[in-house]
Amino acid sequence: MPLISAEDTRLIPQIELLRSLGKVVEENLSLLLPIEKAWQPTDYLPDLAQPDWQEQMKSFRESAQVLTDEVLVVLVGDMVTEEALPNYAISLNLIAQDREGTSDEPWAKWMRGWVAEENRHGDLLNAFLRLTGRVDMRTIEVTVHNLLAAGFNPESQQNLYAGLVYTSFQERATKISHHNVGKLAAQNGDENLAKICRKIAGDESRHEQFYTRLMGEVMKHDPEGGMLIFRDLMRGVIAMPGRNMTDGHDPDMFEHFAETAQRIGVYTIHDYTDILNHLITEWDVKHLSLSGEAAEAQNALCKQAERLASMADLMTRKIARQPKNKFSWIYDRCA
Repeated sequence: MPLISAEDTRLIPQIELLRSLGKVVEENLSLLLPIEKAWQPTDYLPDLAQPDWQEQMKSFRESAQVLTDEVLVVLVGDMVTEEALPNYAISLNLIAQDREGTSDEPWAKWMRGWVAEENRHGDLLNAFLRLTGRVDMRTIEVTVHNLLAAGFNPESQQNLYAGLVYTSFQERATKISHHNVGKLAAQNGDENLAKICRKIAGDESRHEQFYTRLMGEVMKHDPEGGMLIFRDLMRGVIAMPGRNMTDGHDPDMFEHFAETAQRIGVYTIHDYTDILNHLITEWDVKHLSLSGEAAEAQNALCKQAERLASMADLMTRKIARQPKNKFSWIYDRCA
């Protein structure tokens, strides 16, 4: 059965345009690192095969003792989100159209390479948290299980352009989040976690470049279609990948995690607004020559960015006044 029905005439122009961009995709495959040069989780963890593994572990665990509960909660939330990669990959395969799973087409090569690089993030963060002994790994594993079982709908209605807009936004958001956790880890005194977060943020930056460039090509060749999808996806608050996370007890776990991230400056409404403005600039939204509904969408996006910017400080103060929440991840302590 095809991933997308041939009868869906609404998607045929998108399919044809994205297939025509194969050469552009090929040119950007260099944003994936050669496997022989790529980092692996083991590179940033104690080597348990070495004679001094106990000394390595002792030093590793001592460094992690300085991390605050707030940093741990945000790190766990980021890790849970990364571990749910299979759900996101299924959604993006609508673009790759890799029915056999081994296609040599550029889009398929990118998607498989992207998944391979992203897969390391959850593996490394999971191992880091487990070895520190600072968190309740079983409740975290239950959270990952729940998130994967719940599935994920980026609300793109099987719209291929929306997949590119969404990943452009999300890769930048995760880059910012990992980068800021790394900064806090360094400030706390855990250079091990700081290095890990910097390395993961570097991957996210390369992935962000790919999706932003390809959506930029869509905006050049189909500005009206691209603009309408951009507007539609940004009409509400963009669906975050981990929004269905729960430990089985707290149905609002994602909201509580997001509040903690906002409170300590890891990922804030200011960041959200900055990403929207960044994409508007990257895709030259303000200067595209459009008419009709597309022109209305263009205007709405620019006004939305301005409106969010004006509300950011108010929303930040509101979240700062919210009481802290208990997290099973840190043995029901508040963060």
